[in-house]
Amino acid sequence: MTKRVLVTGASGLFGRAIYKEFLRDDSWETLGLAFSRAKDKLKKVDITDESQVKEVINSFKPSVIIHSAAERKPDAVENDPEGTKNLNLSATEYICQAAKSIGAWVLYISTDYVFDGTFPPYEEDAKPNPLNKYGQSKLDGEKIALQASSDNSVLRVPILYGDIEYLSESAVTVLFEKIMAGSELIASDYEKRYPTHCGDIADAIRQLADKRLQNPEKVCGVFHWSSKEEMTKYDMSVAMASAFSLSTENIKPDRSPSKGAPRPYNTHLSCKRMEALVSGRRTPFSEGIKAVLQPYFKK
Repeated sequence: MTKRVLVTGASGLFGRAIYKEFLRDDSWETLGLAFSRAKDKLKKVDITDESQVKEVINSFKPSVIIHSAAERKPDAVENDPEGTKNLNLSATEYICQAAKSIGAWVLYISTDYVFDGTFPPYEEDAKPNPLNKYGQSKLDGEKIALQASSDNSVLRVPILYGDIEYLSESAVTVLFEKIMAGSELIASDYEKRYPTHCGDIADAIRQLADKRLQNPEKVCGVFHWSSKEEMTKYDMSVAMASAFSLSTENIKPDRSPSKGAPRPYNTHLSCKRMEALVSGRRTPFSEGIKAVLQPYFKK
């Protein structure tokens, strides 16, 4: 069987990591899709256009589709419900239907925000209860993927950081500009988060895809992957400053719930199902974040 993988959102923070991970493995033939940032070997496809989705999937004939493209910013989702519906729901429907027609397995990338954060840790079969429109849109996308085919899978992940093209690309690294400048940074010290390196999850996904082709009946349904380090945005900010021996005096904790779209308090994910299948790594935050920020560090 030819191992072909198609990665949507391959120009984004997480999609790039997934795309690069599969490219490193010569046993896979890899195609990455992008739209506004399509460059190099990425194929420009508007996944909200059903005809374009059908054309690329029928032409490439992937055995695996990693669907990572999405609107991920909760406040952006609140302000653009129509755009979110097109990208998070309609595109998912088009991809899953086209995948079904050729027998491809879809791994739909979801979020810990499908949970309300009141009863962690969350097992894979825990009942979702999203607090905001972003979480709801991703839960709706999960349902589309799993209803399209019982063979499809969902992977829920937490807040991500990784190799960035600009500091504001990640909700973690965006904090570093103010840290470097020594400006006052009021960072949330309320919601508990589990910042996870994109490269770690990409590695786990590639292993999962291999397992899927070897033993399809074991790789379906819902999976989780997450770091085990519990941190608030304040903790992350202090860790970033400390990694470069910068002062933390101007970083102030905000112990009230974050403003904007409501965020869950603690969505710690149990990763038992995936841990039973892959030998995933978990990069310590202090190490991973220093390597990511080093190119942007200005003394």
